[in-house]
Amino acid sequence: MRSLLMISAFLFATGLFAQDGIEFEKGNWKDILAAAEAEDKIIFMDAYTTWCGPCKMMSRDVFTEASVGEFYNENFINAKIDMEAGEGIELAELYQVRAYPSLLFIDGKGELLHRAVGYHDAGQFIGLGKAAMDPSRRLSAMAARYAKGDRSPEFLYNYAKASMNAMSPDAEEAVQAYLESKGDWSDEETMQLIFETAESADSPLFDYILEHREAFEKMYGERYVISKVQQMIISSLDPSAPPEETLAKADAQFQKAFPEEAPMMSANFRMNYFRMLGQMDKFAETAVSYYDKYGSESAMELNNIAWAFFENVDDDKMLAKAIGWAKQSVDMEDAYYNNDTLASLYYKAGTKKKAKKAAEHAIELAKANGEDYSATKELLDKIKEM
Repeated sequence: MRSLLMISAFLFATGLFAQDGIEFEKGNWKDILAAAEAEDKIIFMDAYTTWCGPCKMMSRDVFTEASVGEFYNENFINAKIDMEAGEGIELAELYQVRAYPSLLFIDGKGELLHRAVGYHDAGQFIGLGKAAMDPSRRLSAMAARYAKGDRSPEFLYNYAKASMNAMSPDAEEAVQAYLESKGDWSDEETMQLIFETAESADSPLFDYILEHREAFEKMYGERYVISKVQQMIISSLDPSAPPEETLAKADAQFQKAFPEEAPMMSANFRMNYFRMLGQMDKFAETAVSYYDKYGSESAMELNNIAWAFFENVDDDKMLAKAIGWAKQSVDMEDAYYNNDTLASLYYKAGTKKKAKKAAEHAIELAKANGEDYSATKELLDKIKEM
């Protein structure tokens, strides 16, 4: 027995039974503030929600890392608070938490010193903590320094990056100030900053990206740059504006950014815009017009538009179009998901024999691949009752 006790003592002493990862405080916010003051430490707060995917990833993959635990347990009082429950609701308002995860660094008096938003891997997260411990690198200190008139390029670059990382409303102003301090924007560091910051087609950065599109495509790839520009165009549109005004602005921006592809992009935008507005008749008309003219080489895309018609469209001619898309999807990829869509459309169109055949085939494919086919089984029962 004595040998066992000695072995256990040795294991604990050598840390083999020590808990890896961050140790989060269990007390209320008042107790956490008091602990921070008593130990003269900064509080790290993981401001999370239960539905946030990146929050769960950080909890699983980052907070459990031994190196992360060692650094944060030694240097911070750590708190993990749901922003949609209990004290978290008030704290979310106090610290203006609008995105998740928000990684907050707060002193014992409750003053916010530094913050960042989004998933950080272990190295990035430790680097974030080191920045929070350095008064000159904290976002709060940099904001004060900026307010006092510091416009040195190196400082402005660091302030812009920190503001972007925190999704601060001051980020665009900080980036603009940095760009104004430089005569040449063509270095990779500055171009990355421009690309990461630009959000709207109304921004002068939009024009810069278009003018130097080839250089950005070398850095990020053509498809990513196209996606970025499209998103900037959509972000510049006012959702409360009259539809004709919104569509006219979208058409003009697509023409400016993509002269050759503009008609197709405008047609695609119209289709999705009317769907977003819930104007299903116009959605159906524009979808038929788009796919008749441009088609698609994606089985998943054709399936998705066909399913949208199943859910939202009742006109027989329109349903016939959707059945055609679903059949094209199946021809490209004979899978459970699109055979289920085809069966559903045949059922809605009142075509019992074809609906039954498609549903049975979908179930066969699902069984072969271990997929859940309970919804299709229910559909098949309804088909048999037709």
